[in-house]
Amino acid sequence: MLEQERFLYGSALQLCISLGSLLFGVVASEIVLGSKLSVEEDNSWVSSNGDFAIGFYNHPDQPNQFSIGIRFNSKSIPVDKRTVVWVAGGEVSVSNNSYFQLQKNGELVLFDASQGQELWTSKTSQLSVASAFLRDDGNLVLLNEKKDIVWQSFDYPTDTLLPGQRFYAFSTLRAASQNDVSSLYSLYLNVSGQLQLRWESSIIYWNSGRPSHSNLTAVLTSSGSLQLVAPNLGPVWSVFGEDHNDTVRFRFLRLDVDGNLRLFSWIEVSQKWRSVWQAVENQCTVFATCYQQGICVFNASGSPVCTCPFHHTAQSNSKCLFSSQHDCKSGSIMLEQANMFLYGYYPVNDSISITSINQCKSMCLNDSSCTSVTYTNDGSAKCRMMKTPYVSGYSVPSLSSISFVKRCSDPIAADPIFPLESPPQAHESYKICIPCLVGAASGTFVVFVVIQLAMGFYLHKRRNSYRRLASLAYSTPGSKCLIMLSFTEIKDLTGNFNHQIGPRMFKGALPNNQLVAVKELEATTEARKFRAAVSKIGSIYHKGLVKLEGYCCEVDLRYLVYEYAKNGSVEKYIEDSTLAERLTWRKRMEICLSVGRAIFYLHTECREFLCHGNLKCENVVLDENFEAKVNEFGLRMLYGEASSHRASAEKDVEEFGKIVLTLVSGIKEANDVFGWAYKEWLEGHAENVVDKRLEGEVDNEELERALRIAFWCLQTDERVKPSMGEVVKVLEGTLPVDPPPPPFTCWRSPREEEDSSELGSESET
Repeated sequence: MLEQERFLYGSALQLCISLGSLLFGVVASEIVLGSKLSVEEDNSWVSSNGDFAIGFYNHPDQPNQFSIGIRFNSKSIPVDKRTVVWVAGGEVSVSNNSYFQLQKNGELVLFDASQGQELWTSKTSQLSVASAFLRDDGNLVLLNEKKDIVWQSFDYPTDTLLPGQRFYAFSTLRAASQNDVSSLYSLYLNVSGQLQLRWESSIIYWNSGRPSHSNLTAVLTSSGSLQLVAPNLGPVWSVFGEDHNDTVRFRFLRLDVDGNLRLFSWIEVSQKWRSVWQAVENQCTVFATCYQQGICVFNASGSPVCTCPFHHTAQSNSKCLFSSQHDCKSGSIMLEQANMFLYGYYPVNDSISITSINQCKSMCLNDSSCTSVTYTNDGSAKCRMMKTPYVSGYSVPSLSSISFVKRCSDPIAADPIFPLESPPQAHESYKICIPCLVGAASGTFVVFVVIQLAMGFYLHKRRNSYRRLASLAYSTPGSKCLIMLSFTEIKDLTGNFNHQIGPRMFKGALPNNQLVAVKELEATTEARKFRAAVSKIGSIYHKGLVKLEGYCCEVDLRYLVYEYAKNGSVEKYIEDSTLAERLTWRKRMEICLSVGRAIFYLHTECREFLCHGNLKCENVVLDENFEAKVNEFGLRMLYGEASSHRASAEKDVEEFGKIVLTLVSGIKEANDVFGWAYKEWLEGHAENVVDKRLEGEVDNEELERALRIAFWCLQTDERVKPSMGEVVKVLEGTLPVDPPPPPFTCWRSPREEEDSSELGSESET
């Protein structure tokens, strides 16, 4: 798999640190001139709070090669998870007996003993350096006598940014090298203030959008957001991790070896780093993500993998190279592959022309150097021609592009994998062998009987095998397998549907005792479409969404198996006065924000648009940590219902507005509650809308933001409704919101009613 072969390997290069290099002697936080670190002594310089250390670490793929770098050092992080965040010289490696020293002249020097020379220096010998410190934020600084910083590691990032670290124009992050080969992926901030993910500095496959200001710097905040900041104006562009504003002790932003930019948070409970945001949602669209391994596709579990669908030649290596097939004896043909986009990556010189699909194929057939073409019609018909064997790309079912790869029409010339036997000579005679035929017939009959018995045994054991597979899939925490269960197994894990926890919803337990919630659906969609829709929903993972664990699809039976939310739905907390005490004002606002982020993720950050379609307090549940998650998303897809993106998104926005007002007021949906709430707010009595059970713990600024954005969500004029992205920013407090007009066209303010009555009385007289 792509993530296992490339991303995990590269992560290991950064995360795996030899145990010997971590058993260091603690040195005072001030680093005096002449201080030295050596491979042999395994010593390190440590920040005063103990969270960071600088020292030598071992390369996992090169046992006798070492680099000097800053890493996390907190005792709360296991040794093998103490990620390296900065490397002197950008992964310069040295041998045994080498050392790193702050020399008397104030220069940091990395000396390689095997070569007998300095491989890297800070070039600070003329800056009057008096001492050095490894600060508590992970920044290694050199100071002069006045304690001014004259050099700092934060100004020379490698592949990682830490909270508070500034990333200036013309700065670059470069992904870690693999197999001693420097990475071609980089993050660059151009002079216009635009963040760009680049491949070989010429191909830009992601950017932060067109900047509205100049002289910008990028910074990772401690609250979990990546921002572009303008002088004297503050943030002008921001993206947020899933756990933004959560209490997280350690974070970092890294350009990974697979070319994606990710924000990581340290999760104390699970004792691991978790990616909470990534720049390119669809990994397959990262340029050259498969490089020489072919085409990027998503497997059944939703993970990106590399495949070589047009590789017909046996080669000694694993490279997936395209040939122009110019030496075909019987001519060439074009093999078609729908939903696929191809491009050449070496050299990057694809020619693009506006033409028809047939002309596109003909152009490649008639060009001896052409290897493949991709035809796209997204408003204008474009033909992209590749004239290089180094071709990559990606395939997604929703993609409209069609690709064609040139192949020889002669099957022998095109597929010489196995040697062909010489054909029989014409003069040979053939005789019918009666005993041979009888023996063959008898053997065939015996084989047939054995196969039938084996099939019967297989069908007999199939039901039990499902249970074994389910147990195996759920034996590993965090498994992403979507399990198909039989109806018998659904009955078993729910105890014959004895524990109902909601409308057509039952509590159950998997073979490993993991609790689940089983939802019964109407069988209105054919099995093939149902399984395809379930596969898409099962590939969606987000902190604020309930995970789909499995499903059942038999004849006229349809069931979904979700992770179990211990504390039930928000609705029961609204209805029950005793339970409502747990829904503090802070918790209610957190629920609003969690739900908003989850719906925003469905609308914009999945591989294709997905609406919820039935958003309400009943479908917002609270897990064992009392964190809110959205349940039953994507059910319209399962029922085969089709609607426009805009209409579906607007429906979700409206229903979200109702949830916000319900949480603020503590009143379940009623025909007049929203009009009443708007009237109270308009007359300056917003506090009257608040649930009386909250007893004065309300933040007035948050209340104003919540009511305003809720009324904007409820506007009957669809053109003025906000997007979920705007809704989230308002709730976060990063986007101002104007006072909304009356949400309903039939609603009139008291002043309008008085004017109307006066006009009516005048007309009567």
